[in-house]
Amino acid sequence: MCICLVELLIMTYVFCYHFQLDDPLIQIEDDFKWINIFDFHWRLGIDGLSIGPILLTGFITTLATLAAWPVTRDSRLFHFLMLAMYSGQIGLFSSRDLLLFFMMWELELIPVYLLLCLWGGKKRLYSATKFILYTAGGSIFLLIGVLGMGLYGSNEPTLNFETLANQSYPLALEILLYFGFFIAFAVKLPIIPLHTWLPDTHGEAHYSTCMLLAGILLKMGAYGLIRINMEFLSHAHSLFSPWLVIVGTIQIIYAALTSFGQRNLKKRIAYSSVSHMGFIIIGIGSLTNTGLNGAILQLLSHGFIGAALFFLAGTSCDRIRLVYLDEMGGISMPMPKIFTMFSSFSMASLALPGMSGFVAESIVFLGIISSQKYLLMTKILITFVMAIGIILTPIYLLSMLRQMFYGYKLFNLSNSVLVDSGPRELFVSICVFLPVIAIGLYPDLVISLSVDKVQEILSKYYYR
Repeated sequence: MCICLVELLIMTYVFCYHFQLDDPLIQIEDDFKWINIFDFHWRLGIDGLSIGPILLTGFITTLATLAAWPVTRDSRLFHFLMLAMYSGQIGLFSSRDLLLFFMMWELELIPVYLLLCLWGGKKRLYSATKFILYTAGGSIFLLIGVLGMGLYGSNEPTLNFETLANQSYPLALEILLYFGFFIAFAVKLPIIPLHTWLPDTHGEAHYSTCMLLAGILLKMGAYGLIRINMEFLSHAHSLFSPWLVIVGTIQIIYAALTSFGQRNLKKRIAYSSVSHMGFIIIGIGSLTNTGLNGAILQLLSHGFIGAALFFLAGTSCDRIRLVYLDEMGGISMPMPKIFTMFSSFSMASLALPGMSGFVAESIVFLGIISSQKYLLMTKILITFVMAIGIILTPIYLLSMLRQMFYGYKLFNLSNSVLVDSGPRELFVSICVFLPVIAIGLYPDLVISLSVDKVQEILSKYYYR
């Protein structure tokens, strides 16, 4: 935890004193030649698109290590794997070389697999195997896309992001590259129907691992979709953006309905995450400044809210020794602090005004409504279906709260069994809740980080 805290303080210092918000170009660069025969560089840098996920990664990982305090079996290995996962995520968000991006993408797979296998639930081996098969299968398409993009049009590989951003491709090749990258990112985001690994993984992982999965891992897919598909393959993205909007809309409804039918508490929250990722997909497909800024804001907002919900779900299940909602009930009186925190983050997830979820989803709404790419009736239909999804969200979240905290099933258990939240849980929850409120009241705190970079990306598109 001390290592994560020191790195977080260093990142905050660098951001405050060296990062210029009004400069969309790469800053704080690091470039070393690594492999001469391939002209492969260790090339890192930060811009307006990557600074938000990097700060989110440092913040959530620091709190996840504190959340993992009760882990006593092989605790050193557990924290080493968390730090290895953290290294891969920071490396991916700051990569400026396509092959380095792929290497960092792969680096976090093994730590997650081991965290699932060694500290998971009863079906941990099944969940870990399913996770590695899905993500490794997606990585094959990512590698094909990296090689195709890097080797096209020159005798030597071209892997530098700055060069690739200005590279043009034949339309047929660009569409093939787009599909290759899209499948890889769709597995990680996830996008239906490639989402089925997520509920099983969240259902069996330790809650500190779930914090990293929900808070950061899913955001890698959204980041890749913006960084590579949208920035490097603009013609193909313009062609397929309507399909992204359709898929995102379906995903909001489908995952919300599926979440309502889940008995397992952590799986219900996992499907909630899938539903909220639909807003990011719609924002990316809107091709507007407002929509893309809303998608980035939703990316960060859900990173905080999702991590907090899984943390509180894990601590609650550890106390009552139950995971199925129909076996719970009546714990609001003996556990009032957990009830208050769980209710607060559930309100944030269902987009209560004044919290980050409301601002992010509202901006995505405005982005799709203001898009010049879509007809009026199409925008009305999409907005109507999105509104249905927003109505479904409080249904399954409030139902979850009712099943957990109200009723009498566990009400008569002794106070020694139902122990309320301690200082550690309160500290973690409050630390996450503060940025949720801050972003909800002053969203420009986050939007100002990415607005110039978003403008630069969308300058390639006719519809803005």
